[in-house]
Formats: sequence, structure tokens, C-alpha cells
Amino acid sequence: MDRELLKNELVRDEGCVFEVYLDSEELPTFGIGHLCKPQDPEYGYAVGTKVSPERVNECFEKDIDIAVKEAIEKYPFFDDLDDVRQRVYVNMTFNLGSTRLAMFKKMHAAVEAKDWERAAEEMLDSKWATQVKGRADRLAEMMRSGAI
Repeated sequence: MDRELLKNELVRDEGCVFEVYLDSEELPTFGIGHLCKPQDPEYGYAVGTKVSPERVNECFEKDIDIAVKEAIEKYPFFDDLDDVRQRVYVNMTFNLGSTRLAMFKKMHAAVEAKDWERAAEEMLDSKWATQVKGRADRLAEMMRSGAI
């Protein structure tokens, strides 16, 4: 999988903020969609507290590693997907987490059957798609076409 393309797509979809902010669910977050966790030094920092570009990049790289690992472990067909569709899975895992992505059962079945049109439709027929709008449209088109 082209990690640089994935990183560019995630920055486009998540944005990049060099301070602690509240995400759409009012959870403290910073950088490129990094949720502050108890083990993070930033945990408990006030909203608006600055975070260095080096720290943002460190967390981003780790979060990508986690999303890739979860996608590979959770979906036995992942390795058989082309680069574009692997990036869709990792992007969705990064955004939703593996637990919430697992709920897209019809999408997974369509992907496993290589029914790309149905997989894209299932992505768009979700609460997630209404929340992330443009991101869902882009990722569904990538799933449908196998192209950027």
C-alpha cells in the first residue's frame, strides 16, 4: 500500500491541528485526528494547548500503524485488495476504529465478493456517510472504481 498517498488522503480528510481541540463528539483530540488517551502526555491538557509538529507526526505514524494492523487482522481478504481499496479500508479504520467499521457487514460481504458497486452503496447508506459527507463520497468512489 502506498503509505504516502494514504497519509495525504488522511490529512485531507482529518485536517491537521497543532493544538488540543474537541472533535465532533466533544472528545479532546489533536494533530491529524489523534484522540487524546490516558497514556498520552497531552491527556488532560486544556483545549487550545499547543502540540508540536514533531509530536503530531509521531502520533500520526503510530495511528496509521494501528489502523493498518487492525485492517489486516480483522479482514482476511485485505491482502487481496488492490492498493486503492486497501487505503479505503485503512482510512475508514483510522476514522471509525475497527469496532465501528466491523458493523459495516454488508459492505464487507460485498468487498469479499468483489462487488465494488454494492460495497460503495453500503458505505453511503450509513450514518457515517451523513456525518463525513465529502470523505464518504470520495472513499465510496475509490471503492467503486479502484482509482483515486
